[in-house]
Amino acid sequence: MTVRTYEEILQSMLDNVSDNLDKREGSVIYDADAPAAAELAKMSIELAWMLEQAFADTANREYLIRRAAERNITPRPATAATIQGTFTPATVSIPTGARFSCDDLNYVVTEQISTGNYQLQCETAGLAGNKYSGMLIPIDYIAGLQNGEIAGILIPGEDEESTESLRERYFDSFRSLAFGGNRQDYTEKVTAIGGVGAVKVLRAWNQSIDPESMVPTSAVTTWYNGLTVTGAVREWIDAVYESASEQLLTVGGVVRLIILASDYSKASPTLVAYVQNEIDPDPQGEGYGLAPIGHIVLVETAEEVTVNVAATFEFASGYSFIGIKSRIEAVISNYLYELRRDWVDEIPVVRLTQLTARLLTVEGILDVTNLKINGSAANLTLTEEQIPVFGEVTENG
Repeated sequence: MTVRTYEEILQSMLDNVSDNLDKREGSVIYDADAPAAAELAKMSIELAWMLEQAFADTANREYLIRRAAERNITPRPATAATIQGTFTPATVSIPTGARFSCDDLNYVVTEQISTGNYQLQCETAGLAGNKYSGMLIPIDYIAGLQNGEIAGILIPGEDEESTESLRERYFDSFRSLAFGGNRQDYTEKVTAIGGVGAVKVLRAWNQSIDPESMVPTSAVTTWYNGLTVTGAVREWIDAVYESASEQLLTVGGVVRLIILASDYSKASPTLVAYVQNEIDPDPQGEGYGLAPIGHIVLVETAEEVTVNVAATFEFASGYSFIGIKSRIEAVISNYLYELRRDWVDEIPVVRLTQLTARLLTVEGILDVTNLKINGSAANLTLTEEQIPVFGEVTENG
């Protein structure tokens, strides 16, 4: 919608008045039309704004949320980070509910992992709680405790869903329908779990097996009828044979979910176990989680592949490899992060050309030659179940 300005509206109004009348500024007609033109100009702006809010691609957050609610889509709330705390001496017992501070954040103990190691949840939701290191200071006195520190993140915290992410999910709801355990259904349910950033949904782990091959043939039946085993072995064979005969053994209903954490890194065992329990807890396949009844779901995480980079650099005057190494590392890390972020849609390929282009953006680098990835002057192609993580960068002699 084109917004009409005050000047345009006023001129249009004056043009509709006979030229035989005085229309100059200060005249009765001019002074009567000017206030009306101002109000119409405001109305034109408001109408244009209202039109923008009526469509999801231009609506601001408030009205996008109302539009998305019509599709039963709401912004994903902020989630709290779960960290691992290590305390010494290990013999000291840390009670559940004990609170610790680290900088300006507080953490509370939720459970014990092992001797001297505990799981703590940040009391502040969001990315702020994602601390990989730091001292844990007890808020209340704990007898015998000498030291506590953060050993790593178990489940990353997330901020409230961004406006653009919500907008993308809204439009995705039209492109594919989430229903009854299809891929979109699993994707939506798993990524809605706090701490999960991405998921690949793969069909049955034994997908190469033809269900028909599980049905006993006449030769198998003859062998089965001639068995003389007894006891528990016989009971097991009978159960398997009867299931196969009734064609109850199939390759369907087994789903693998390969997840990444919300920072697109390898998910911790704690996060994997949490997602497994949310989607398909024991006894599996009974529908006690988010997965449909009859679905056996296996939750895993991607395999990390370390990427080491070596190259010959030509530096501008006043620059050296040691001096700008941190910036070189940041550029490579950011590139690998981009590959992990797009991991669901594309199999990661660490490309020499992309690395070269990014390295040349670092201030002080004039040229990059003899570039190698993990000792090879070729692109590094990963599998759909692998993600690249930065190792180190070295300078060729």
